[in-house]
Amino acid sequence: MHIELRDIRKYFGPVKANDGINLTFEGGRIYGLLGENGAGKSTLMKILSGYQSPDAGEIVFDNQPQLFASPADALDKGIGMLYQDPLDVPAFSVNDNYLLGRDQRVVLDYQSASQELREMTSRFDFQLDLQTTIENLSLGERQQLELARLLVGGAQVLILDEPTTGISSEQKEVLFDSMRRLARDEGKTLILVSHKLDEVQELCDQAMVLRRGKIVGQTDIPCPNEKLVEMMFGQVPERGVRPDFKLGDPILELIDLRVPTYRLTIADINLLVRQGEIFGLAGLEGSGQRLLLQACAGLLQPDHGKIKLADRDVSGWSYHHMQSEGVGYAAAGRLEEGLIAGLTIEEHVELAQPKHRFFIDWKVLTEKTTTKVEQYHIVGRPDSTADELSGGNQQRLLFALLRDDLKLLLLEHPTRGLDVRSSDWIWEQLYHRREDGTAILFMSSDLDEIFDRSDRIAVFSGGVMSRVLDTKDTSVDEIGHLIGGQA
Repeated sequence: MHIELRDIRKYFGPVKANDGINLTFEGGRIYGLLGENGAGKSTLMKILSGYQSPDAGEIVFDNQPQLFASPADALDKGIGMLYQDPLDVPAFSVNDNYLLGRDQRVVLDYQSASQELREMTSRFDFQLDLQTTIENLSLGERQQLELARLLVGGAQVLILDEPTTGISSEQKEVLFDSMRRLARDEGKTLILVSHKLDEVQELCDQAMVLRRGKIVGQTDIPCPNEKLVEMMFGQVPERGVRPDFKLGDPILELIDLRVPTYRLTIADINLLVRQGEIFGLAGLEGSGQRLLLQACAGLLQPDHGKIKLADRDVSGWSYHHMQSEGVGYAAAGRLEEGLIAGLTIEEHVELAQPKHRFFIDWKVLTEKTTTKVEQYHIVGRPDSTADELSGGNQQRLLFALLRDDLKLLLLEHPTRGLDVRSSDWIWEQLYHRREDGTAILFMSSDLDEIFDRSDRIAVFSGGVMSRVLDTKDTSVDEIGHLIGGQA
């Protein structure tokens, strides 16, 4: 299949997300689409996959112009996209979500659907419980379900937006092998949207780089990473380093904590985190790190043990009560758990206030929101809706909504899907918070991030937490062994 994007333009008010883009894709090849956050990558791929329509320009398949009314329409024409935030219904089961858009009959054929899904997940070595609900799956497992549905749906052009976030290295290898087979043996076109240059070097045949809504370069792979970085940013940015910091008094203490859930139970958790400490939680998705963060935030209730905040027993407190005591929480699912699609930035700023008046002073609110947009470098306007923002700008908005006077900050994948410059910017903000005495407890699927940013680390494997490791006295290799369940 020969695909051309001709003069694609997409504007959101004064923001030029795509500004006259021309690209060509051929069958049997894997393309890497690179660019800093907000460069227009996701918008361009949403246009190609039918999720959004361009303001100008056209999509041409084999010399035939195409118009897509929806993602389902695009998939019927052979284009499917795995979004960075999977499109699913949390209250539905895995099987129900798989059937959405796949079976239009009144009486659904669950038996055939289950068989199809088992065959596809077996091919990719994914482990999915077909009867559980989506809300019980990790982000990585939800991505796996969506990928299986697209392939069974007959996608000839497969767009993957940050597909390796939240999956294990073994699953990534299986996924990459399958992508190579799809391109080499079946002639499919694959487009990898990623900020991980090592993955682009490992997998892709060609890289295309966007900056500020325009194509600024194309190059065959392999090529030096420095060349790709310079095309993305206009220069090679300096990397930030973790500054030394003298830790203060204990902020969070967990004593013999046990948190049971339907799928997994974490138990015998004993942990002490001090003022200004950055504590990393490593492990595969679904190993227990998220349960620990949710329990500390008041979203899950332990059935044994204690949670102490600044030497005060807060076991059993609700999420809102924990918030009022200075605990902040930023979940990995930006639009599912952190932001509200359809609401503007200034409406989010108002909702995040600790106290609310009966009437809103919109002039004051707009001024306050404009200040936050500028302070956090959000590419958008106060009246931009959360779902109009790129993933990186949604992440910046999440940080802008956090209170200033936090005792404890709990983070899931704080730099998920961010480019190197945006990731360093996020960590600069976190270092400022630690200087104010905030303790930070975070989980990440990026082992290098865990190692580079943490003062101490604990590894989760199958609900069991390892001994606490001092970063100065351990190595990435040791952490990797512990993630694999090896003592």
